[in-house]
Amino acid sequence: MSPDYLNDRDIAFQLYEVLDTAALLQRPRYQEHDLEVFNATLETAKTVAERHFASHYAKGDENEPTFDGETVTLNTETKEAWDAFAEAGFLASHYDFEDGGMQLPFPICSAISAYLMAANFSVFGYSGLTIGAANLIHSFGSPEQRARYLPPMQDGSFAGTMALTEPDQGSALADIKTTAELSKDGSYRIFGQKMFISSGDHELTDNIVHLLLARIKGAPAGTKGISLFIVPKFLVNDDGSVGERNDVHLAGLLHKMGVRQQTSTVLTFGEQEGAVGYLLGEPNKGLQYMFQMMNEARIGVGLGATALAYRGFTTSLQYAKDRPQGRLPSNKSPQSRQVPIIEHADVRRMLLAQKAYAEGALALILHASHLYEDERTAPTESEREHARMLLDLLTPVVKSWPSRYGVAANDLAIQVLGGSGYIREYPVEQLYRDNRLNPIHEGTEGIQGLDLLGRKLPMYFKDAMPLLLQQMQATAIQAAKFAEIADLSEPLTRAMATFQETVYSLMKQLQLDVDRGLANATLLLDMFGKVVVAWLWLRQAVVAAAALENAEGDDERAFYSGKLQAARYYIRWELPQTDYQAQLLLNGDSTNFDMRPAWY
Repeated sequence: MSPDYLNDRDIAFQLYEVLDTAALLQRPRYQEHDLEVFNATLETAKTVAERHFASHYAKGDENEPTFDGETVTLNTETKEAWDAFAEAGFLASHYDFEDGGMQLPFPICSAISAYLMAANFSVFGYSGLTIGAANLIHSFGSPEQRARYLPPMQDGSFAGTMALTEPDQGSALADIKTTAELSKDGSYRIFGQKMFISSGDHELTDNIVHLLLARIKGAPAGTKGISLFIVPKFLVNDDGSVGERNDVHLAGLLHKMGVRQQTSTVLTFGEQEGAVGYLLGEPNKGLQYMFQMMNEARIGVGLGATALAYRGFTTSLQYAKDRPQGRLPSNKSPQSRQVPIIEHADVRRMLLAQKAYAEGALALILHASHLYEDERTAPTESEREHARMLLDLLTPVVKSWPSRYGVAANDLAIQVLGGSGYIREYPVEQLYRDNRLNPIHEGTEGIQGLDLLGRKLPMYFKDAMPLLLQQMQATAIQAAKFAEIADLSEPLTRAMATFQETVYSLMKQLQLDVDRGLANATLLLDMFGKVVVAWLWLRQAVVAAAALENAEGDDERAFYSGKLQAARYYIRWELPQTDYQAQLLLNGDSTNFDMRPAWY
């Protein structure tokens, strides 16, 4: 890929210098691996991304899927990319050897996905949803269900989706209307309609396995009466072969601003006698189960936003180095040579902001990936529980911060390219359009804010939150020991204290008036994200400052110096915005809440 859509040196820095992913090799699950396996797998991902994903990124945007009333047609390259991904084993990269997987740790799996998402975000979506759907069946399915659906989902014969949203019920899943009726054979008949179902229909695979939320007739109202079902496009025979068509039909394709190569569908279930569905797990626990896939998808959304931001950054960086235009203000001679636009101060500002957003988002995602790994394979029960709590607390930020600032980074990439950034001959305008979906799906930014303030902070205020603050404080203490970044320590410590004070205040506001107290939840989410990312930047700066003392070669010194400068930018320019946010939150500002519909 030219330019590189991700920075290999940064991937290695984050994985091995900041997070010490190599230490996972000491855990029993990974003792058959070594660093050569990890790095060779990442190199394979990069090769697949370059050969089978990147080449048709623009073509897929310009030639959307079509539906003739019977068949969905995609570009032939999409099928080639799907097959290459499956043949590389990436659909089962995280599963145990005995389950047909590669038994790789989650941080490595995230880095694999990052390369492919940066190359072609739309096409990766088919694989990402299949992995999530298979994980649900693996976690909650019966032995028969696992045997029937997992092997073909792992080898690429079947794809998967999550079917939650309905035309009249967006994120309000408590009010879904799709119903399930028990049949004599123990299966169910599903009746209803689902909308915005990504990858909901295509011809990439022999079958599509929908993981669908519905309410069994007679079940309680609200979220306590929702069950989860396996609803295949084609029924699967006892011998594993694909059988007759299920009563699942494509009502139409939706035409999106971006991510056009991935189908977005309206599906109807039960137009005739009812779509055959199989209960996954226990009745009325569907939403509880689905949260596994939703939380995995939220990390995936954050990762996708990161990859798109990163590609926009590297593209605009290369353009700024190559594009001569104008002269510095100190040079008045029209006969002198023009300078590359990277020499202009405002262009460097925009590139530095992109670097802070893209590399900060990558640090956040890989940190979350390590928590996900520790939750499952850390040596002690207490370590696993700490990781579980921290990841649950941070998930709203992991989804929303890269989504918000990834779009901001792509906007800056367009600006760096100027008029060229606004035309389709360059990829940055498509990157922006593709990324604009991420603040919306898998829970909008507003919903993530409500989740953080309404659920996560009250739940973890006395355990996970103090644990997170302790980790931040430890980093601040380390930073104070290095002359180059000592001045960055105190701003983080102060921001931590301000955030803690703000949360105390909001807990009291919620007790007095929950509607008014939650009205500014999105602002708190952004404030929390800024503090967390400032910590992660300071943590990178600590590692870079220590490494810089013994760095050899100009490239290595430049790499670590760039990390220090990006940390300075973020903590000096972005983190201080939390002071103003805290003022609004501490005062319980009700300007937005008090606005009335008639006043617009």
